Amino acid sequence: MRVDFSNAFEKKYKKTPFPIQLRFEERVKIFKTDKFHPLLNNHALTGQWLGHRSINITGDWRAIFREFEDGTILYFDLIGTHSQLYR
Repeated sequence: MRVDFSNAFEKKYKKTPFPIQLRFEERVKIFKTDKFHPLLNNHALTGQWLGHRSINITGDWRAIFREFEDGTILYFDLIGTHSQLYR
């Protein structure tokens, strides 16, 4: 599975606290082995994010992504707290 990132994701990720960055890396590893692991709370989004999915990074931090090529490409669009992403 290939993992790609939008420019917006990369910009926000650089400003994200280091412990959250580490947790994100852990979650991606979990995703690669079991994309519906309970820790991830992988779920489809609606509204402005229709066609995207979200995983939990921590209790409040989320990563929004899409899958392409039958799930072989994982494309992360944004990372942030729940309130930052879902206004």
